[in-house]
Amino acid sequence: MSKPNGDILFLIFKELKHNSKFLFSCLMVNRLWCETVIPVLWRDPWNYTINYRNKDSLYSIITSYLSNDIKEFLTKSGIKISSQSLAFDYLSFCKSIDVKTIDNIISVGSSPSEYNQFLLQEEIYNFLLKKCSEIKRLNIRGTYEIVYLPESRISLKSLCELTCDTSIDPKYYYRISHICQQIQRIIINNNNLEANHGVTKLIEFQKNLKYFKWIDDFNDDDYMELLEDPYEEIFNMLEKHANTLNHLEIILQFDYGYPTDYYNIYDIYDYTFVQYLLLKLHNLKIIEINSPIFLNNDDFNEKLKMVTYRDLEILEIDYIDICQITYLIKNSFYLRELRIYDFNWDYDRFINDSLNFIKIICENCFLIEYLSIPVFPLLESHFIEFGKLLKKCQKLRSLQFKEAYYEEENELEYGERLLNALVKDASTNLREIGFSYDIEFSLKSLEIFFEKWKGRPAVSIYLYNSYVYKKSDLYKKLFSKYKMEGVIKQINI
Repeated sequence: MSKPNGDILFLIFKELKHNSKFLFSCLMVNRLWCETVIPVLWRDPWNYTINYRNKDSLYSIITSYLSNDIKEFLTKSGIKISSQSLAFDYLSFCKSIDVKTIDNIISVGSSPSEYNQFLLQEEIYNFLLKKCSEIKRLNIRGTYEIVYLPESRISLKSLCELTCDTSIDPKYYYRISHICQQIQRIIINNNNLEANHGVTKLIEFQKNLKYFKWIDDFNDDDYMELLEDPYEEIFNMLEKHANTLNHLEIILQFDYGYPTDYYNIYDIYDYTFVQYLLLKLHNLKIIEINSPIFLNNDDFNEKLKMVTYRDLEILEIDYIDICQITYLIKNSFYLRELRIYDFNWDYDRFINDSLNFIKIICENCFLIEYLSIPVFPLLESHFIEFGKLLKKCQKLRSLQFKEAYYEEENELEYGERLLNALVKDASTNLREIGFSYDIEFSLKSLEIFFEKWKGRPAVSIYLYNSYVYKKSDLYKKLFSKYKMEGVIKQINI
């Protein structure tokens, strides 16, 4: 068998760039593999899981690049400098700078003196910007003001991805905004209780923004009382990028308190900016939102009915009303993942709303692979539509039933009916099923289900009503038997 050449190996290694264990092992195969994998590893060397404080290899490599004059100057200042010769020009492959990680690496040789660390930072960042002439990825979650170095205007001009936080002085962002205007991915850790106007300018100046991620990261336990709206100005600016933005990820820090009343949180702070932002971003492919429950008001719902997300592929929301999620996906013909962790509903409308939800999935989302679905009523109409959904959605791999309509005193009948529908109509692609705690199964119905499931790929079962199944040895023996026979891949109780 012929050996793969370097070009083919390089393409393979690029596809596996996040698998550090595999890439590091390739260094030891032979010289060709080593020479081919080095450019992949060093494109973003700060992105691997390494304790840089305990491993000084990167420190040695970086300081080896410094000129002899600078090495001599730093050595006289008490800073440990490497004099090793390098087998490769490692930094010529580098396209990223991670300030926090590099500062950790620098601390290997400059600790404990703060002044020595400053000297080493200044020399290394100057050198990095000269050596890495085209930086694509920058993480500035640190203290060193790298963007003020003269070389930054050239090196950062082609920046594609920026990770930052809102505690940085706005002037820092004003500088970046004038240098970098082709950033496609912005990831912001919000640790500021007030709006950072520099971040707003940064977003405004971009010409091809595609990916935006916002993560709240407040350390103060009383942050809710101190919050002064760090959101609205920044999130309103995202509307300017409605034509290019295709990935929106928002993780807000909030606490419903006790006793829980999900809507009362709006008495403390108004989070509706998330809802109304969604109405503007019609080209989104990925939506991931962890925020307080969407207000179920008539104005928003009527506007949501009119919005179409034709390119939507992944939708992940922590908690949302079933009618609102139905509006969001009603024309999403390319939807592959619908991950809802909790459904809210109106008891008076739930029979109609749940039936409509199932119909919308069946009619429009036939490419769905991962589906969260509320437990629907024990009604013939719902089970007929659910059967149609299973037949239509042949790519479905994971099906998760979430708490919703509770069939009190009918749990076992409901469970048996559900298992019959699954074994009768589900495609052979279905590999994972999760049942909420309000669905129960008799020993007999589970045994019939597993017998009929034979011949299909093994299925993983998640049973969240763990008490029912853990208390009986008969259930344990049943699960063990069908796991040994290859019907069950894994059972999580």
